[in-house]
This record gives sequence, structure tokens and C-alpha cells, in this order.
Amino acid sequence: MNNAAAAPNHPNVAIIMRGLPGSGKSYWVEQYLHALGIEQSFHIRQYGYFSTDDYFMHNGEYQFNPQKLAQYHQANLTSFINAMSHNEPVVICDNTNVAKWEFMAYEAAARALGYQVRVVLVGQPKDAQHQQLCAERNRHQVPLAHIQKMGHLFEIE
Repeated sequence: MNNAAAAPNHPNVAIIMRGLPGSGKSYWVEQYLHALGIEQSFHIRQYGYFSTDDYFMHNGEYQFNPQKLAQYHQANLTSFINAMSHNEPVVICDNTNVAKWEFMAYEAAARALGYQVRVVLVGQPKDAQHQQLCAERNRHQVPLAHIQKMGHLFEIE
């Protein structure tokens, strides 16, 4: 894994994760951060890591509420943009981003603020075997039928 962290002569980096629930997006981020070292990893976790899932965490438990989804996606995007406006060298959006429109605002904001954009697709969302694996290991008990539907709708660039 290359070090995408910004150095004095390198642009800031915005990483946009894509993949089904349970595909390994958060694992990819963990491996990426681990490779950067403890200090930089801690800083990014605190100031540059954004996931709409975090808004559904209450007292250490994930409590999905579909009525809050749009509000939480907007809050996540706002935080992501705010971090870039404060010149955070690495910002990460860790959402499923099934459709292109779901991450277009993240990408557009990052480019407008001079960030190098890296879109990372984890897994093969259209593959039935991958969907099964995602259903077995996702942390939020998303059922296979819902993952299959997401896989069917997944827009691959």
C-alpha cells in the first residue's frame, strides 16, 4: 500500500471508499492507517475519517434509523468538507457509495479544494459469492437479500 499522506510537495488526498456492507472497506482503511504509523493514523482517525455509520452509534451500539439517513449523510458530508477547509492532509469517506451520485459531492468538494481524489472500490459488488460473504461478515446484520439488491444497483465506473 502506498503512502497517500500529503508531504510538503504532494497534494492533500481525499479517499472515497466504495463497497457493499461487509466488503472490507473499514478493514482496508485500518490497513492503510496502520501503514502510516501511529501518530498520523491517530490524527486521521480524529480529524479526517468520516463514516455516516458513526452517526447511528448510540452507547456503543449501531442503531439504524432510515428516517435519519439523509440527515446523517448531510452531516457526514459537511464534516468531510469542513476537514478539507481546515487543510487536513488526508480525509477519508467510508460509506457504501452504491451510486455515483452518493459520492459525487465528496469528490467535487475535494477537487474544488485542491485535493487529489482516490476512489477505492473494495470487492466485486455484482458477484453473488462476494455478496454472500458480505452478508456473513457485515457488522450491521444487513440481510443477504438487501445486500443482493445493493449489488444489483451498484454503479461500477
